[in-house]
Amino acid sequence: MTTAGKLGDFEEFARVRTPHLHRSAWLLCGDRHQAEDLVQETLAKVYVRWHRRLGARIDNPAAYAQTTLVRTYLSARRRRSSHELPYGDVPEQVRPDDAATSDLRLSLQQALDGLSPLDRAVLVLRYLEDLAVSEVAERLEVSPGAVRNRSMRALDRIRPLLDSSLVGTRKEAR
Repeated sequence: MTTAGKLGDFEEFARVRTPHLHRSAWLLCGDRHQAEDLVQETLAKVYVRWHRRLGARIDNPAAYAQTTLVRTYLSARRRRSSHELPYGDVPEQVRPDDAATSDLRLSLQQALDGLSPLDRAVLVLRYLEDLAVSEVAERLEVSPGAVRNRSMRALDRIRPLLDSSLVGTRKEAR
């Protein structure tokens, strides 16, 4: 149990949880820069709650941060402006992102991109974060039946995409 309070406590929490939150955010967004923004916004919201008043408690800060991350992602996807893509001068040389070079990661990202934000959140929380159906339902504020139904349908949609990409990966490994 962590109590709200000292700035050092929050800094330690943020330092330890940031890599995990970033991985989840990247899986949700599919873009490194959007994931960084999402993590930053999430930590700002957690910080406000952490320091709201002296008697306030966050019983499970990691779960609270994860829930805040997913809800912030879903909220941003509902906004009309979330579909706008800025443009500007493209840098002449772009250093390849080591995480994006893996064929499997790219296939997973493509498969997740084809899903609705809520279906994507269900799969990320359920299978990549390994949460129970009841925990996912609680975090997304839907029924456990809705989580099972959405995960089943979303898996049916992405399974052919992932199966075909895994076949190619297995052949290259030989």
